[in-house]
Amino acid sequence: MTLAKRIIPCLDVKDGRVVKGIHFVRLKDAGNPVELASRYRDEGADELVFLDITASPEKRTIIKNIVRSVARELDIPFTVGGGIRSADDAREILSNGADKVAINTKAIENPSLVTEIADRFGQQCCVIAIDAKRVTTGDSQSARYGKQFEIYSYGARKATGIDAIEWAKQVEGLGAGELLVTSIDRDGTQSGYDIELTRMMCDSVNIPVIASGGCGKLEHFADVFRATNADAALAASVFHYEEYSIPNVKSYLKEKGILVRI
Repeated sequence: MTLAKRIIPCLDVKDGRVVKGIHFVRLKDAGNPVELASRYRDEGADELVFLDITASPEKRTIIKNIVRSVARELDIPFTVGGGIRSADDAREILSNGADKVAINTKAIENPSLVTEIADRFGQQCCVIAIDAKRVTTGDSQSARYGKQFEIYSYGARKATGIDAIEWAKQVEGLGAGELLVTSIDRDGTQSGYDIELTRMMCDSVNIPVIASGGCGKLEHFADVFRATNADAALAASVFHYEEYSIPNVKSYLKEKGILVRI
């Protein structure tokens, strides 16, 4: 059975406001998270992702009151990430209205946390966010690590030396239910998803993969679904700044023969 492709807006939240930048920096205000969540729900988003992007770098827990306020507006699946350091943190986020939790930094530092969350709350609740950056041929470390993509932690601020594809395989084995794969190189550029990264991820695991980073045109949604086995496409600025609406995207994809929920 062919599953419909999902279109997922992302709320990157800093100091209680939705922001968007380029390569995870140069952040600009994009609006109120509750108002944007309501809009995307009404437009027909399949899911919503909320990322407290400074929680890990600032070594604090997520802003639960905002999570709760957003969750009250939603009747679609809601994934929340940022600053989740333990299974108890995950429980708090889920009890405040999230359907799934996304972890990145603490999964890298403590891989057993992936299994603990999956075991306690179900595999479907455990999303691993992977922020990956292409290793250039001029990088002196590339020969040593022998990888094409390296994962970063702490909001894409810290290189880990870990191969992105191998990490994806590892977290699947630990119990992850889904991967949110963001190209650091493409983030905020509106130059299109990193097709190679997304394809490699999809071909390496048997769990759903969400493509993220670089969407700027309707064609980019179609490209990532045609060229890879991605289950979903996540976007932010094109929706926040109303360059396209979710109905625009879904109508376009339907015209191109890509199965979506209208």
